[in-house]
Amino acid sequence: TKCESGCVCADGLYENLDGRCVPAEECPCEYGGLAYGRGEQIQTECEICTCTKGKWKCVQKTRCSSTCNLYGEGHITTFDGQRFVFDGNCEYILAMDGCSVNRPISSFKIVTENVICGKSGVTCSRSISIYLGNLTIILRDETFAISGENPGIRYKVKKNALHLMFDIIIPGKYNMTLIWNKHMNFFIKISRETQETICGLCGNYNGNMKDDFETRSKYVASNELEFVNSWKENPLCGDVYFVVDPCSKNPYRKAWAEKTCSIINSHVFSACHNKVNRMPYYEACVRDSCGCDIGGDCQCMCDAIAVYAMACLEKGICIDWRTPEFCPVYCEYYN
Repeated sequence: TKCESGCVCADGLYENLDGRCVPAEECPCEYGGLAYGRGEQIQTECEICTCTKGKWKCVQKTRCSSTCNLYGEGHITTFDGQRFVFDGNCEYILAMDGCSVNRPISSFKIVTENVICGKSGVTCSRSISIYLGNLTIILRDETFAISGENPGIRYKVKKNALHLMFDIIIPGKYNMTLIWNKHMNFFIKISRETQETICGLCGNYNGNMKDDFETRSKYVASNELEFVNSWKENPLCGDVYFVVDPCSKNPYRKAWAEKTCSIINSHVFSACHNKVNRMPYYEACVRDSCGCDIGGDCQCMCDAIAVYAMACLEKGICIDWRTPEFCPVYCEYYN
């Protein structure tokens, strides 16, 4: 009805991100602020998506995996993506199966022993116990010990300068990869071939984060502390009633914590910023750096940054963030 200045594409053509007019077949797709051309693919843990006429066409993978993270001073991200933090001085069940009332037989159970690791009362994982029937694997003091045996389970141990990795196959049920950084960070990646219910602090792995705070008594807790207390391995441990704020108790450490953790927000990680939300990782890093005040200060800070780097790697972004001056990894002699 009235003239407007500017340019438009001819009928049947569409403007791409470069400002050129192209046919629909050549339209790019957008993901995380980046443009992908026709036929390019991106992969998530459960889907393979292909760019077709400017839209993503996604196909479910036959085998879908999900990861639960326990890191730093009581931070957990469940299999379904729920995040919370707790300061419990006890052993807690991270993940197990056989949760249903009808079939209380468990083929695996993973337990963390949390101890106080800061004057403000923050806690962190001291050891991880993996129970696979009569086979037990204990991760502690930067090494591991295996006792018993279970001929029905296949497992393989791999090592590198930073991690111990355990590939565990429970035939017909689960493929698990457990990654431990020999300190406070532990990752449980599970791909399952059964609809068996999983439970524990890592949640119920049903694709819905809203009901992740399901207690041992099979009801959804009103808050994370009620949920955490229900998964104590030893009922004689005291309950957790509040979450410590170490930066308010150690205000003199806050400026240092914010300065060192700011690498997460800096150009060093810029390639990852539009793929993985950095703020929860930055806040966790600041909290841990404030709370880690009885030795290993830099280790706590570096571990927290490494969790964000690993989340970036899961999205295909490899960040070379360590330097000889900042969180160095001392490689083997002449390696």
